Amino acid sequence: MMKVDSVTTRPVRLPLEKPIGSALGPIASFGCILVSVRAGGLVGESLMFTLNDRRTAILRGMIDALADQIVGHDAGHMAGFWTRAWRDINFLGHKGVSVVGISAIDAALWDLFGKSVGQPLYRVLGGASDRVPTYHSGGLWLDRSIPELVAEAEGFVAAGFRAVKMRLGAGDTATDIARVRAVREAIGPGIRLMADANQGMDEAGAIRLGRRLEEFDLTWFEEPLPAWDLDGLARVAAALDTPIASGETDYSRYAFRRMLELRSADILMPDLQRCGGVTEFMRIGHLASAHDVPIASHLFPEQSLQLLGALPNTFYLEYMPWFSRLYREDLAFEDGAAIVPERPGFGFTFDDEYVTSLER
Repeated sequence: MMKVDSVTTRPVRLPLEKPIGSALGPIASFGCILVSVRAGGLVGESLMFTLNDRRTAILRGMIDALADQIVGHDAGHMAGFWTRAWRDINFLGHKGVSVVGISAIDAALWDLFGKSVGQPLYRVLGGASDRVPTYHSGGLWLDRSIPELVAEAEGFVAAGFRAVKMRLGAGDTATDIARVRAVREAIGPGIRLMADANQGMDEAGAIRLGRRLEEFDLTWFEEPLPAWDLDGLARVAAALDTPIASGETDYSRYAFRRMLELRSADILMPDLQRCGGVTEFMRIGHLASAHDVPIASHLFPEQSLQLLGALPNTFYLEYMPWFSRLYREDLAFEDGAAIVPERPGFGFTFDDEYVTSLER
């Protein structure tokens, strides 16, 4: 048994080389919390973040406040920590910052466990595949002109990606349609295309736009409605042939269970930060599998890759390179798929020299 000695957090501000525009508003930087859990001479690591470095201190405070639920306890009892922490946050509620705090420590514990047994997490968690289909999500933003969209999409395909995602929400249906048409024509019919509305629509507008988008053979239409409107999203899903993907803003298996009950989405997209960490991500994945529903990750490619490699119902890894500079190791790709590293734990470790240069 290894008892946890400490949980430490390290805040850094990570700027984007170029600000991006989305339906959520402009994004210019991130406030990152680098989490380290120490036990038995080993260190498990995880990463949480805020957009534009807003309220990063609050997130860090929540993670620090939950350390007492694991320090002095067995580092290998991840489910034990999760249960204690879930009970501990009851008064604050089981959504939002409190769940992100659980996710941060839980993920670091799993990384630590993989290192302690010398195995990558995808093998520890069951092992399904050492290759995960991947789509490029690091571009095709709302602030791009149509010529910029075309050039960016062609660049992703030239780099070997067989799937790309663009954003919707230009303000009127005709403009969104024109942008999707331009990207589809640029990449051709053999490349998968996803489109993300970032929760920016209402039910009627989503159905209207979704029907117009059918001709472009989208792999999915992502988050057309606000995350809380699961009933409305179910009606959108029923009205369209294009699959609906959603779940990145949902917390814990209980929210995903409700999505499955309502048939709100054809593809579930748990986010490692908001769903409850590795422990809950895998529960959600298996719950979806029991309903024959596929899983696609949201952000955190360096960590989500191991989890998707362990699930039989994996569909796609989202490649968003926002945080890749923070790691010593690089993601590897082959034939449009990410290769699951055989390194212990997540297989990615913080680049301390670079991180130090970002510290405030």
